[in-house]
Amino acid sequence: MAERNQTLVTEFVLTGLNERPELQVLLFLVFLIIYLITMVGNLGLIALIWKDPHLHTTPMYLFLSSLAFADACTSSSVTPKMLVNFLSTDHQISLSDCFTQFYCFCSSATTECFLLLVMAYDRYVAICNPLLYPVVMSNKLCTQLILVTYFIGILNSTIHVGLLVRLTFCRSNVIHYFYCEIVQLFTISCTDPTLNKLVVFICSTFIQAFTFINIVVSYTRVLFAILRKKSEKGRSKAFSTCSVHLLSVSLFYGNLFLIYIRPGSGPAEDKEKLYSLFYTIIIPLLNPFIYSLRNRELIDTFSKLYVKKNDV
Repeated sequence: MAERNQTLVTEFVLTGLNERPELQVLLFLVFLIIYLITMVGNLGLIALIWKDPHLHTTPMYLFLSSLAFADACTSSSVTPKMLVNFLSTDHQISLSDCFTQFYCFCSSATTECFLLLVMAYDRYVAICNPLLYPVVMSNKLCTQLILVTYFIGILNSTIHVGLLVRLTFCRSNVIHYFYCEIVQLFTISCTDPTLNKLVVFICSTFIQAFTFINIVVSYTRVLFAILRKKSEKGRSKAFSTCSVHLLSVSLFYGNLFLIYIRPGSGPAEDKEKLYSLFYTIIIPLLNPFIYSLRNRELIDTFSKLYVKKNDV
């Protein structure tokens, strides 16, 4: 009976980023500002795109608005609970809330992987087959591609959370992380998590390798197509558009490979927390600015709306 009672863990404790009490208020203020800027940046980008009739019917901006929504979801799945914990002595999270947090995070992160792939394919068609672009990248196909990315994200997270339900937790209820990270849950499970680890490894490796390789192939072809262009202006514009996307891809996959390609064990080290922090909070903060600050169409649309508002 005692052994059975040990398995009835209904709450976990998140240790967070730092356990020093004197830093909690400062960390709260820093991450509150980051979260507010992230939400304003991503939701503002979505509103800006959908405010302009031309932008929200253009495939590139349709995909960009979907990416901004996925970034907002990624940040919102982690940051609010972390902010609460900064100002609270009770860092507990229920079993159901923990699984829900991971479900939301996993689905949005997986969706982002495939959205980056779709955006790479969009640039490939636009630069390598410009005459066929309006036909190939129709509004119907773009909508279907976006729906497929979200479906894959939901399916992937459903598989992992479904397998998490089979686990019982008795060794400890302390998660040495700032959110319910799945690998950390395996370390405190008293049920053998080998199957879960295998599925995480297979799914993570397949998703990241499949999307990353296809992105690299798409941009390799794009690069050769750009170099063949005779117009200096055309080359400059194509390089500018693609370099922004490649920067976002590099930031995203660089951290993702470090975190999930190799399943870990034991308490999370500070370096691993830093990688996860960058991936879950900093990248969603940076993406709307990476994509918009060098984009003339977005800047022009914002300027028009700002001038129109001042005239009124």
